Amino acid sequence: MTPHQNSLLAHLFTSLLLLQLLLPLSLSFLHPPHHQPVHIPSLVPHAPLPLTRSRFSAQTQLDFSTHCNSSCLHRGEQEAGGEQLTEKLAFETLYSDGSRTLTTVDVEGDDELEGTAIPFVQPSSKRGPRIKLRHKRMRRQIYGADGRFNIRGDHFLLDYPFSTAVRISTGCTGVLVSQQHVLTAAHCVHDGKDYVKGARKLRVGFLTPPSSINGTKTDHTSAKKPLVRWVRVKRTRVPKGWIQGPQEVSMDFDYALLELRWPHRRPFMRLSVAPSSEDLAGKRIHFSGFDSDRPGELVYRFCPVEDESNDLIYQHCDARPGASGSGVYGRVWDNTLERWERKVIGIFSGHQWLEIDGENRDYNVAVRFTPLKFAQICYWVHGNQLDCNQD
Repeated sequence: MTPHQNSLLAHLFTSLLLLQLLLPLSLSFLHPPHHQPVHIPSLVPHAPLPLTRSRFSAQTQLDFSTHCNSSCLHRGEQEAGGEQLTEKLAFETLYSDGSRTLTTVDVEGDDELEGTAIPFVQPSSKRGPRIKLRHKRMRRQIYGADGRFNIRGDHFLLDYPFSTAVRISTGCTGVLVSQQHVLTAAHCVHDGKDYVKGARKLRVGFLTPPSSINGTKTDHTSAKKPLVRWVRVKRTRVPKGWIQGPQEVSMDFDYALLELRWPHRRPFMRLSVAPSSEDLAGKRIHFSGFDSDRPGELVYRFCPVEDESNDLIYQHCDARPGASGSGVYGRVWDNTLERWERKVIGIFSGHQWLEIDGENRDYNVAVRFTPLKFAQICYWVHGNQLDCNQD
Protein backbone atom coordinates (compact mmCIF):
# COMPACT_ATOMS: atom_id res chain seq x y z
CA MET A 1 0.00 0.00 0.00
CA THR A 2 1.44 3.38 -0.98
CA PRO A 3 1.84 6.28 1.52
CA HIS A 4 -0.89 8.17 -0.38
CA GLN A 5 -3.30 5.26 -0.01
CA ASN A 6 -2.42 4.97 3.67
CA SER A 7 -3.17 8.66 4.13
CA LEU A 8 -6.52 8.44 2.38
CA LEU A 9 -7.54 5.40 4.38
CA ALA A 10 -6.50 7.02 7.65
CA HIS A 11 -8.42 10.20 6.81
CA LEU A 12 -11.60 8.27 5.96
CA PHE A 13 -11.32 6.07 9.04
CA THR A 14 -10.75 9.08 11.32
CA SER A 15 -13.71 11.00 9.89
CA LEU A 16 -16.11 8.12 10.26
CA LEU A 17 -14.77 7.16 13.68
CA LEU A 18 -15.35 10.72 14.90
CA LEU A 19 -18.90 10.60 13.60
CA GLN A 20 -19.54 7.33 15.39
CA LEU A 21 -18.02 8.62 18.64
CA LEU A 22 -19.44 12.14 18.72
CA LEU A 23 -23.05 11.28 17.96
CA PRO A 24 -23.56 9.05 21.02
CA LEU A 25 -21.63 11.55 23.15
CA SER A 26 -23.93 14.41 22.16
CA LEU A 27 -26.98 12.24 22.80
CA SER A 28 -25.93 11.54 26.38
CA PHE A 29 -26.78 15.15 27.25
CA LEU A 30 -30.25 15.01 25.71
CA HIS A 31 -33.37 14.32 27.72
CA PRO A 32 -36.12 12.18 26.21
CA PRO A 33 -38.91 14.24 24.64
CA HIS A 34 -42.04 14.65 26.73
CA HIS A 35 -45.04 13.94 24.53
CA GLN A 36 -48.00 11.59 24.45
CA PRO A 37 -47.65 8.28 22.56
CA VAL A 38 -48.68 8.58 18.93
CA HIS A 39 -52.04 7.05 18.09
CA ILE A 40 -51.84 4.77 15.05
CA PRO A 41 -55.12 4.40 13.13
CA SER A 42 -56.14 1.06 11.63
CA LEU A 43 -56.51 0.43 7.92
CA VAL A 44 -59.28 -2.01 7.05
CA PRO A 45 -58.66 -3.28 3.50
CA HIS A 46 -61.36 -4.45 1.14
CA ALA A 47 -60.97 -7.38 -1.24
CA PRO A 48 -58.44 -6.57 -4.01
CA LEU A 49 -59.95 -5.67 -7.38
CA PRO A 50 -58.21 -6.93 -10.54
CA LEU A 51 -56.94 -4.27 -12.94
CA THR A 52 -55.73 -4.42 -16.51
CA ARG A 53 -52.07 -5.23 -16.98
CA SER A 54 -49.62 -2.34 -16.92
CA ARG A 55 -48.14 -1.13 -20.21
CA PHE A 56 -44.81 -0.22 -18.53
CA SER A 57 -44.62 2.81 -20.81
CA ALA A 58 -43.18 5.44 -18.44
CA GLN A 59 -39.57 6.62 -18.33
CA THR A 60 -37.71 6.68 -15.03
CA GLN A 61 -37.11 10.22 -13.78
CA LEU A 62 -34.16 10.24 -11.40
CA ASP A 63 -33.86 14.04 -11.13
CA PHE A 64 -37.33 14.52 -9.62
CA SER A 65 -38.25 18.18 -9.13
CA THR A 66 -41.58 19.86 -8.35
CA HIS A 67 -42.97 23.33 -7.72
CA CYS A 68 -45.23 24.28 -4.83
CA ASN A 69 -46.99 27.41 -3.56
CA SER A 70 -48.81 28.21 -0.32
CA SER A 71 -51.98 26.39 -1.43
CA CYS A 72 -50.29 23.05 -1.99
CA LEU A 73 -48.33 23.35 1.25
CA HIS A 74 -51.53 22.95 3.25
CA ARG A 75 -53.33 20.58 0.88
CA GLY A 76 -52.70 17.49 2.97
CA GLU A 77 -54.01 19.13 6.16
CA GLN A 78 -57.19 20.28 4.46
CA GLU A 79 -57.96 16.76 3.28
CA ALA A 80 -57.04 14.98 6.53
CA GLY A 81 -59.87 12.73 7.66
CA GLY A 82 -61.87 13.30 4.47
CA GLU A 83 -62.92 10.96 1.71
CA GLN A 84 -60.12 12.22 -0.55
CA LEU A 85 -57.46 11.10 1.91
CA THR A 86 -59.10 7.68 2.29
CA GLU A 87 -59.00 7.33 -1.48
CA LYS A 88 -55.31 8.21 -1.53
CA LEU A 89 -54.58 5.55 1.10
CA ALA A 90 -55.90 2.90 -1.28
CA PHE A 91 -53.05 1.16 -3.05
CA GLU A 92 -52.07 -0.73 -6.17
CA THR A 93 -50.16 -3.99 -6.07
CA LEU A 94 -47.98 -4.92 -9.04
CA TYR A 95 -46.99 -8.58 -9.29
CA SER A 96 -43.91 -10.00 -10.97
CA ASP A 97 -46.01 -11.46 -13.80
CA GLY A 98 -47.23 -7.97 -14.75
CA SER A 99 -50.72 -8.30 -13.28
CA ARG A 100 -51.97 -5.75 -10.76
CA THR A 101 -54.80 -5.16 -8.30
CA LEU A 102 -56.38 -2.18 -6.48
CA THR A 103 -57.14 -2.43 -2.75
CA THR A 104 -59.44 0.19 -1.23
CA VAL A 105 -59.41 0.77 2.53
CA ASP A 106 -61.43 2.16 5.39
CA VAL A 107 -59.69 4.03 8.18
CA GLU A 108 -60.63 3.43 11.80
CA GLY A 109 -59.53 5.74 14.57
CA ASP A 110 -58.51 8.68 12.35
CA ASP A 111 -60.77 11.02 14.34
CA GLU A 112 -58.10 11.10 17.05
CA LEU A 113 -55.64 12.55 14.55
CA GLU A 114 -57.49 15.86 14.22
CA GLY A 115 -55.36 18.75 15.35
CA THR A 116 -52.11 16.78 15.15
CA ALA A 117 -50.94 18.19 11.83
CA ILE A 118 -47.66 20.08 11.87
CA PRO A 119 -48.16 23.62 10.54
CA PHE A 120 -45.72 24.77 7.90
CA VAL A 121 -43.38 27.46 9.17
CA GLN A 122 -42.58 30.01 6.51
CA PRO A 123 -38.84 29.84 5.84
CA SER A 124 -37.01 32.88 7.09
CA SER A 125 -34.35 34.68 5.08
CA LYS A 126 -31.72 33.11 7.35
CA ARG A 127 -32.68 29.57 6.39
CA GLY A 128 -32.05 29.58 2.68
CA PRO A 129 -31.11 31.68 -0.30
CA ARG A 130 -33.73 33.52 -2.28
CA ILE A 131 -33.55 31.91 -5.69
CA LYS A 132 -35.14 33.10 -8.91
CA LEU A 133 -36.96 30.49 -10.99
CA ARG A 134 -34.92 31.48 -14.03
CA HIS A 135 -32.00 29.70 -12.31
CA LYS A 136 -33.83 26.39 -12.58
CA ARG A 137 -31.02 24.85 -14.65
CA MET A 138 -28.36 25.49 -12.03
CA ARG A 139 -26.53 22.55 -10.41
CA ARG A 140 -29.24 21.75 -7.92
CA GLN A 141 -29.17 19.64 -4.76
CA ILE A 142 -25.64 20.60 -3.69
CA TYR A 143 -25.63 23.53 -1.29
CA GLY A 144 -22.25 25.22 -0.83
CA ALA A 145 -19.38 22.84 -0.06
CA ASP A 146 -20.25 19.22 -0.80
CA GLY A 147 -20.83 17.52 2.56
CA ARG A 148 -21.24 13.92 1.36
CA PHE A 149 -19.07 10.99 2.53
CA ASN A 150 -18.17 7.98 0.37
CA ILE A 151 -18.56 4.75 2.36
CA ARG A 152 -15.97 2.11 1.47
CA GLY A 153 -14.57 -1.10 2.88
CA ASP A 154 -16.06 -4.14 4.60
CA HIS A 155 -16.02 -2.47 8.01
CA PHE A 156 -18.42 0.26 6.86
CA LEU A 157 -20.40 -1.08 3.88
CA LEU A 158 -21.58 -4.11 5.83
CA ASP A 159 -22.08 -2.28 9.12
CA TYR A 160 -25.38 -0.87 10.33
CA PRO A 161 -26.83 1.61 9.35
CA PHE A 162 -24.98 1.74 6.00
CA SER A 163 -25.83 -1.92 5.31
CA THR A 164 -29.56 -1.05 5.15
CA ALA A 165 -29.10 0.92 1.89
CA VAL A 166 -29.75 -1.04 -1.32
CA ARG A 167 -29.81 -0.26 -5.03
CA ILE A 168 -32.98 -0.31 -7.15
CA SER A 169 -32.54 -1.55 -10.72
CA THR A 170 -34.30 1.54 -12.12
CA GLY A 171 -31.41 3.69 -10.86
CA CYS A 172 -32.66 4.72 -7.41
CA THR A 173 -31.90 3.78 -3.81
CA GLY A 174 -33.97 1.85 -1.26
CA VAL A 175 -33.81 1.00 2.44
CA LEU A 176 -34.35 -2.38 4.13
CA VAL A 177 -37.32 -2.18 6.54
CA SER A 178 -37.91 -5.88 7.17
CA GLN A 179 -36.31 -9.22 6.28
CA GLN A 180 -38.14 -9.15 2.95
CA HIS A 181 -39.21 -5.55 2.27
CA VAL A 182 -37.56 -2.45 0.80
CA LEU A 183 -38.92 1.09 0.85
CA THR A 184 -38.12 3.45 -2.02
CA ALA A 185 -39.64 6.45 -3.80
CA ALA A 186 -42.79 5.87 -5.86
CA HIS A 187 -41.37 7.86 -8.79
CA CYS A 188 -38.63 5.23 -9.10
CA VAL A 189 -41.22 2.69 -10.27
CA HIS A 190 -44.22 4.79 -11.44
CA ASP A 191 -44.54 8.26 -13.00
CA GLY A 192 -48.05 8.92 -11.66
CA LYS A 193 -49.74 7.56 -14.79
CA ASP A 194 -48.01 4.26 -15.54
CA TYR A 195 -45.23 2.00 -14.28
CA VAL A 196 -41.78 2.69 -15.62
CA LYS A 197 -40.26 0.35 -18.18
CA GLY A 198 -37.76 -1.03 -15.66
CA ALA A 199 -40.51 -2.04 -13.21
CA ARG A 200 -41.41 -5.00 -15.44
CA LYS A 201 -38.42 -6.95 -14.06
CA LEU A 202 -37.64 -4.96 -10.95
CA ARG A 203 -34.62 -6.01 -8.87
CA VAL A 204 -32.94 -4.92 -5.65
CA GLY A 205 -29.13 -4.83 -5.44
CA PHE A 206 -27.14 -5.66 -2.29
CA LEU A 207 -23.58 -4.32 -2.17
CA THR A 208 -20.94 -6.94 -1.49
CA PRO A 209 -17.40 -5.63 -0.99
CA PRO A 210 -14.74 -7.55 -2.98
CA SER A 211 -13.19 -8.84 0.24
CA SER A 212 -11.38 -11.71 -1.40
CA ILE A 213 -10.47 -13.11 -4.79
CA ASN A 214 -9.55 -16.81 -4.89
CA GLY A 215 -9.26 -16.71 -1.12
CA THR A 216 -6.76 -13.84 -1.11
CA LYS A 217 -7.67 -10.70 0.83
CA THR A 218 -7.74 -7.61 -1.39
CA ASP A 219 -6.70 -4.02 -0.83
CA HIS A 220 -9.89 -2.10 0.02
CA THR A 221 -8.37 1.24 -0.98
CA SER A 222 -7.80 0.03 -4.51
CA ALA A 223 -9.97 1.02 -7.45
CA LYS A 224 -12.10 -2.11 -7.14
CA LYS A 225 -15.80 -1.32 -6.89
CA PRO A 226 -18.14 -3.28 -4.62
CA LEU A 227 -19.97 -6.15 -6.25
CA VAL A 228 -23.77 -6.12 -6.46
CA ARG A 229 -25.96 -9.16 -5.79
CA TRP A 230 -29.35 -8.65 -7.44
CA VAL A 231 -32.61 -10.11 -6.07
CA ARG A 232 -35.90 -10.10 -7.97
CA VAL A 233 -38.94 -8.26 -6.58
CA LYS A 234 -42.08 -10.35 -6.10
CA ARG A 235 -44.56 -7.57 -5.38
CA THR A 236 -44.62 -3.76 -5.54
CA ARG A 237 -47.10 -1.55 -3.72
CA VAL A 238 -47.78 2.10 -4.56
CA PRO A 239 -50.30 4.38 -2.77
CA LYS A 240 -53.21 5.66 -4.84
CA GLY A 241 -52.27 9.14 -3.65
CA TRP A 242 -49.32 8.93 -6.04
CA ILE A 243 -51.30 7.50 -8.96
CA GLN A 244 -53.26 10.60 -9.89
CA GLY A 245 -53.86 10.14 -13.61
CA PRO A 246 -53.55 13.33 -15.65
CA GLN A 247 -53.09 15.56 -12.61
CA GLU A 248 -49.67 16.75 -11.54
CA VAL A 249 -48.01 14.34 -9.12
CA SER A 250 -47.46 15.37 -5.52
CA MET A 251 -44.44 14.52 -3.38
CA ASP A 252 -46.74 13.85 -0.41
CA PHE A 253 -47.21 10.19 -1.44
CA ASP A 254 -43.85 9.55 -3.14
CA TYR A 255 -43.11 6.18 -1.54
CA ALA A 256 -43.45 2.53 -2.56
CA LEU A 257 -42.78 -0.82 -0.90
CA LEU A 258 -41.01 -3.69 -2.68
CA GLU A 259 -41.33 -7.30 -1.48
CA LEU A 260 -38.37 -9.52 -2.32
CA ARG A 261 -38.72 -13.07 -3.62
CA TRP A 262 -36.87 -14.39 -0.59
CA PRO A 263 -35.63 -12.95 2.72
CA HIS A 264 -32.20 -11.38 3.09
CA ARG A 265 -29.90 -11.82 6.08
CA ARG A 266 -28.88 -8.23 6.69
CA PRO A 267 -30.05 -6.01 9.54
CA PHE A 268 -32.91 -3.69 8.63
CA MET A 269 -34.07 -0.39 10.09
CA ARG A 270 -37.37 -0.07 11.92
CA LEU A 271 -40.00 2.46 10.89
CA SER A 272 -41.37 5.32 12.98
CA VAL A 273 -43.95 8.03 12.64
CA ALA A 274 -41.90 11.15 11.91
CA PRO A 275 -41.75 13.27 15.05
CA SER A 276 -41.46 17.02 14.97
CA SER A 277 -37.89 18.00 14.14
CA GLU A 278 -37.63 19.39 17.67
CA ASP A 279 -37.97 15.81 18.95
CA LEU A 280 -35.21 14.43 16.72
CA ALA A 281 -31.84 14.08 18.40
CA GLY A 282 -29.81 17.08 17.25
CA LYS A 283 -32.72 18.05 14.96
CA ARG A 284 -30.79 16.14 12.29
CA ILE A 285 -31.67 13.66 9.57
CA HIS A 286 -29.37 11.18 7.81
CA PHE A 287 -29.52 9.06 4.67
CA SER A 288 -27.27 6.94 2.46
CA GLY A 289 -27.81 6.50 -1.27
CA PHE A 290 -26.28 5.80 -4.67
CA ASP A 291 -25.81 9.27 -6.14
CA SER A 292 -25.33 9.20 -9.91
CA ASP A 293 -22.22 11.41 -9.88
CA ARG A 294 -20.37 8.80 -7.77
CA PRO A 295 -21.11 5.55 -9.63
CA GLY A 296 -20.61 2.35 -7.70
CA GLU A 297 -20.22 4.19 -4.39
CA LEU A 298 -22.50 4.38 -1.36
CA VAL A 299 -22.78 8.02 -0.27
CA TYR A 300 -23.76 9.11 3.25
CA ARG A 301 -24.85 12.57 4.40
CA PHE A 302 -26.56 14.30 7.32
CA CYS A 303 -27.95 17.79 7.93
CA PRO A 304 -30.42 19.70 10.12
CA VAL A 305 -34.10 19.91 9.25
CA GLU A 306 -34.83 23.39 7.90
CA ASP A 307 -38.64 23.30 7.92
CA GLU A 308 -41.48 20.81 7.83
CA SER A 309 -45.11 20.52 6.84
CA ASN A 310 -47.55 17.77 7.73
CA ASP A 311 -46.30 15.65 4.81
CA LEU A 312 -42.79 16.83 3.92
CA ILE A 313 -39.38 17.47 5.47
CA TYR A 314 -37.49 20.41 3.97
CA GLN A 315 -33.70 20.30 4.22
CA HIS A 316 -30.42 21.08 2.48
CA CYS A 317 -28.72 17.68 2.68
CA ASP A 318 -26.45 17.44 -0.38
CA ALA A 319 -27.78 14.90 -2.87
CA ARG A 320 -27.75 14.11 -6.56
CA PRO A 321 -30.04 12.04 -8.82
CA GLY A 322 -29.96 8.40 -7.80
CA ALA A 323 -30.33 9.19 -4.10
CA SER A 324 -34.12 9.23 -4.52
CA GLY A 325 -35.73 6.50 -2.44
CA SER A 326 -33.10 6.61 0.30
CA GLY A 327 -34.43 5.93 3.78
CA VAL A 328 -34.31 9.19 5.76
CA TYR A 329 -33.65 8.37 9.39
CA GLY A 330 -33.07 10.15 12.65
CA ARG A 331 -32.46 9.22 16.24
CA VAL A 332 -35.94 8.86 17.71
CA TRP A 333 -36.77 8.21 21.37
CA ASP A 334 -38.09 4.66 21.76
CA ASN A 335 -40.49 4.50 24.70
CA THR A 336 -40.27 0.71 24.94
CA LEU A 337 -36.47 0.49 24.93
CA GLU A 338 -36.12 3.84 26.77
CA ARG A 339 -33.29 5.00 24.55
CA TRP A 340 -32.57 6.86 21.33
CA GLU A 341 -32.82 4.60 18.27
CA ARG A 342 -32.16 5.14 14.57
CA LYS A 343 -35.49 4.78 12.75
CA VAL A 344 -36.70 5.49 9.22
CA ILE A 345 -39.02 8.51 9.40
CA GLY A 346 -39.31 9.29 5.69
CA ILE A 347 -38.16 8.69 2.13
CA PHE A 348 -35.95 11.09 0.18
CA SER A 349 -37.97 12.28 -2.81
CA GLY A 350 -36.07 15.00 -4.64
CA HIS A 351 -36.06 18.74 -5.10
CA GLN A 352 -38.80 21.33 -4.67
CA TRP A 353 -39.07 24.99 -5.60
CA LEU A 354 -41.20 26.76 -2.99
CA GLU A 355 -43.03 29.98 -3.83
CA ILE A 356 -44.11 31.86 -0.70
CA ASP A 357 -45.30 35.48 -0.76
CA GLY A 358 -43.72 36.00 -4.16
CA GLU A 359 -40.31 34.66 -3.09
CA ASN A 360 -38.79 31.46 -4.46
CA ARG A 361 -36.68 29.12 -2.32
CA ASP A 362 -35.28 25.70 -3.14
CA TYR A 363 -35.03 22.67 -0.87
CA ASN A 364 -34.31 18.99 -0.99
CA VAL A 365 -37.41 17.20 0.22
CA ALA A 366 -38.30 13.98 2.01
CA VAL A 367 -41.77 12.49 2.54
CA ARG A 368 -42.71 12.40 6.24
CA PHE A 369 -44.31 9.27 7.67
CA THR A 370 -47.53 10.54 9.23
CA PRO A 371 -49.56 8.16 11.46
CA LEU A 372 -51.78 7.27 8.47
CA LYS A 373 -48.83 6.59 6.16
CA PHE A 374 -47.12 4.60 8.89
CA ALA A 375 -50.28 2.49 9.30
CA GLN A 376 -50.45 1.90 5.54
CA ILE A 377 -46.79 0.92 5.13
CA CYS A 378 -46.88 -1.22 8.27
CA TYR A 379 -49.91 -3.08 6.90
CA TRP A 380 -48.02 -3.68 3.65
CA VAL A 381 -45.13 -5.18 5.61
CA HIS A 382 -47.03 -7.28 8.15
CA GLY A 383 -50.36 -7.94 6.42
CA ASN A 384 -52.24 -7.04 9.62
CA GLN A 385 -52.63 -4.19 12.11
CA LEU A 386 -51.76 -6.12 15.25
CA ASP A 387 -48.04 -5.59 14.66
CA CYS A 388 -48.38 -1.91 13.76
CA ASN A 389 -48.18 -0.06 17.05
CA GLN A 390 -45.67 2.77 17.08
CA ASP A 391 -43.21 0.91 19.32
